[in-house]
Amino acid sequence: MTNLPIHPEPPASPPNPSLVVLGRFQPFHRGHAQLIKAAEEWRKLNASEMPLVIVIGSSNRPESMQNPWSSEERIAMLNTWLEAEGIVDVSIVSVPDIEDPPNWVVHAEMYHGVAGVFFTSDIPSAELYENAGWPVVMSSLEQRDNFEGWRVRETARMMSTVNDEEAVRSVLSHSVPSVVVDHLISCNALRRLAFLGEGGEPVG
Repeated sequence: MTNLPIHPEPPASPPNPSLVVLGRFQPFHRGHAQLIKAAEEWRKLNASEMPLVIVIGSSNRPESMQNPWSSEERIAMLNTWLEAEGIVDVSIVSVPDIEDPPNWVVHAEMYHGVAGVFFTSDIPSAELYENAGWPVVMSSLEQRDNFEGWRVRETARMMSTVNDEEAVRSVLSHSVPSVVVDHLISCNALRRLAFLGEGGEPVG
């Protein structure tokens, strides 16, 4: 059992079965954008009656280089991008870690609802949901290596002390949607990376 605080608590009534996309979104990057676009296209063609639910994992992790942004900040990144893309039939829920992978799906269902369809490009996550009885749709992710979370965070950390906003936009926009880069700059949400004192690690 985890020593982490369980925050937020699950809603009194979880959503109806939906198309679920899971990520940590630390930060929201172009790989996530590809995945959500693919999920929305699949939903419209195959399950238009289902809403799209984006699940933010690790909502209760303390600030670190692996987890520099709070769940509220990640929701803001997602909403900025979703609005720019015109994707409106979507909900965002935050799910805290319990550090118990075999029981993760049962825990997450209290937040995102029971078995709908799980849409992912991540094999370990797919296996967890399949083992819990969920239908799973696997999506390929182009340039997956370039969009690993730790690589994006390291690039952001290197740019966190650069005062030239156009230079920051030019570098980060290769891996992060431009509207999200602009959002991070406007909120001064990059500067903290210079002071977290940890190197980038392959943690997803």
